[in-house]
Amino acid sequence: MSSNDGYLLLALFLIPLGTAVLLMFVPSRERGAIIALTGAASFVLFVLSVYLFSRFDYEGAQFQGVKAWTWMENIGFLGEKGIQLKVGLDGIAAPMVLLTGIITMAGTWVSWKIQHRTKDFFILLYVLVAGVYGTFVMLDLFFFFLLYETAVLPMYLLIAVWGSTRKEYGAMKLMMMLVAASILIFTGIFAIFSEAGLASFDLTRLFGAHYDPTMQKIFFPMIAIGCGTLGGMFPFHAWSPDGHAAAPTAVSMLHAGVLMKLGAFGIIRLGFQILPEGAAFWAPGLITVGITAALYGAISALRQTDLKLMSGFSSVSHMGYVFMGLGTLNVVGMSGAVLQMFAHGVMTALFFLLIGGLYDQSHNRDIPNFSGMAKQMPIWSIFFIIGGMASLGLPGLSGFVAELHIFVGTFRAYPIVGGLAVLTAAITATYLLRMFSQAFFGEMNPRWSGLKEITWTERAGATVLVLSILALGLWPSPWVDRISTTLAHTIPGVSL
Repeated sequence: MSSNDGYLLLALFLIPLGTAVLLMFVPSRERGAIIALTGAASFVLFVLSVYLFSRFDYEGAQFQGVKAWTWMENIGFLGEKGIQLKVGLDGIAAPMVLLTGIITMAGTWVSWKIQHRTKDFFILLYVLVAGVYGTFVMLDLFFFFLLYETAVLPMYLLIAVWGSTRKEYGAMKLMMMLVAASILIFTGIFAIFSEAGLASFDLTRLFGAHYDPTMQKIFFPMIAIGCGTLGGMFPFHAWSPDGHAAAPTAVSMLHAGVLMKLGAFGIIRLGFQILPEGAAFWAPGLITVGITAALYGAISALRQTDLKLMSGFSSVSHMGYVFMGLGTLNVVGMSGAVLQMFAHGVMTALFFLLIGGLYDQSHNRDIPNFSGMAKQMPIWSIFFIIGGMASLGLPGLSGFVAELHIFVGTFRAYPIVGGLAVLTAAITATYLLRMFSQAFFGEMNPRWSGLKEITWTERAGATVLVLSILALGLWPSPWVDRISTTLAHTIPGVSL
């Protein structure tokens, strides 16, 4: 990547923000204009995301496309550069940018059928997207935290206004837990700023600063719990299944597909890359939390009858794999964690897209109420089964590549935990295959004889997600090369 690509990184943040602003001037009755504007914005973001991912040179500098613009200077406690709008990309952020582009485009397409306050929905959705992109590409700690919060805050209204079932409860629970977690992140950020003694929020400078080992051991858990709460870390995950169940389709897709990854990304960026000795000290804790979440989420999913709740607890389980991989402190396991962030993002977005398409027609998500869906909705069923096979780790699909790295890395560091991880995979296969047998096969329930196939926009979104699952599963090297090289060079103490 060249430095000029920094303008494109800035565009990833400005395009969704600009889209939200432009939508404010579009009359609510002009649905065609709203659809055209959001469709164009989502497609441009997708193309930019693919381009920037492909442009990243894993053999080059660790941060590429770096550009900085002074935003605020002459602040007493800061150096001469003040606070900068500084962007850049590394091999960990590059897959996350690609993931965001894929899910944003698919989520936009499936949201065009929303009838209630469509314009307001898309304004909030694109503010959320701007926050997500900004967090992944910002290299200034001030803007990193600002945009992290920008990504989280719209969730309350998106769920409370456009959600279903217990939407007010789900929205309030989500917001209370995530805002409380942000207090820990805020405390950790100012501890880092103070200890570094550089009078700067520049992350590239903070990465190279010296931090007292005791300070690292004290404040790493604050960063890990604060960011990990958004990532569904056990036992701070309770908001997640309820939030998934209540959220509208596109919000569930972005929530599980991208926002939970934002939490894990924050642990890597603020924890492992800045406080490596604290990370090494608390790595066994991450492993413990990860395997507990993986087992707990899988067993809980096994007991669910609601499709969305099953997928919500499945997300907790699969994010447990991410924390396990990070806790291995070896390149294989940690690469698997980042691969799992991408793999789980696309497959869980596919799940929620398809569940939303079914719920919009049936207003029902109870698995025992369905049977014979493969006859009634064959295209929907094929997409769902592909997502399920990726989730249980079928070779050739994205889940297998990620889980293989995590399992190998975990067996190297903690063999017993590796064995428990394999057991978790077996439980995952159990609840998914049982769900397929109950809802997809057998005699069709005549109650659902009027159901139609998902719409063309939903099929298009599902196709993009399935192609992403296949791309990572069949050709993982573009992801593995970028991720592993960055991990090996930017996190001290990580073994091969």
